[in-house]
Amino acid sequence: MRKDVIGWLLEDDQPSIKYLTLTELLGKKDREPEVKHTLELIPRRGWAQGILAKQSAQGWWVSGSSLSRPKYLATYWMLLILSDLRVPRDSRIIRACDLLLKRFSKNDGGFGYDKMRTSEMCITASAALLLFRFGYGDDPRVKSAIRWLVDDQKENGGWRCGWRRGIIDGWEPMAFFAAYPKKKWTRSIKRAAERGAEFYLERELHKEGKPYQPWYRFHYPVHYYYDVLVGLDFLTRLGYGQDRRLSFALNLLKEKRRPDGKWSLEGIHPDLEGKIAELYSRKPPISFSIEPVGRPSKMVTLRAVRVLQRTD
Repeated sequence: MRKDVIGWLLEDDQPSIKYLTLTELLGKKDREPEVKHTLELIPRRGWAQGILAKQSAQGWWVSGSSLSRPKYLATYWMLLILSDLRVPRDSRIIRACDLLLKRFSKNDGGFGYDKMRTSEMCITASAALLLFRFGYGDDPRVKSAIRWLVDDQKENGGWRCGWRRGIIDGWEPMAFFAAYPKKKWTRSIKRAAERGAEFYLERELHKEGKPYQPWYRFHYPVHYYYDVLVGLDFLTRLGYGQDRRLSFALNLLKEKRRPDGKWSLEGIHPDLEGKIAELYSRKPPISFSIEPVGRPSKMVTLRAVRVLQRTD
């Protein structure tokens, strides 16, 4: 880790990045004074403060009629980002999470958008992740969602995304398992995570059909989209950093490192190609970004350094 890059990540302008650098890269504990102080600053400064400032008194963003629309701006999407930024749980977070639990929980055991009757894989996994990060890991609805994810895994080890069977784009359950403490794992979770890891390693994180260029660009926010850095992040967190089948992805990551030791934000979503890009072009959602495209990105750099540290 270059000291100048770590110093950049430790700057006070973005306490979320500073907190994650202190705890995930430098190994400091939450009880240490600097870490505690930085955590307290997250809702009061930087990206998280800007997002929280737009929250309604009732707990939602943009509209109370839908927690998922407009795409990338509504409550569900803001909570995903705030959980990434490690915003500590307070009354504002509780109001928003309680809304999400009430309106996204489905009778089949998982989570789905407001008006959906059944659960959807990407929503179930991402909602379970953000709720776990915000302290709802023992809520029966979150535990039910975890069981739903295990049961939803396909025979090839992947997960269905929309109407398609197990594919690389169905990555969210693996990200959840990577964040979920192993002391809480059941045998079925362990088996699902191992099968899922083999699914991605077998494909070297990118071998599925024709080359799809958005997978080779690094993004934030990720929302429900996949790229190679997404795959590297969850696989190395799960302990597969020494697997030789990560060679292509790790080489790509190193090639993208700038001369100053940082990584750039290469795109914001929806970053799409082919037929799905045509579909989105009819009614394009409003993109949401916290950093400028083409410039050095603290979020991407943090994730990249985190991956390389795990493989060292």
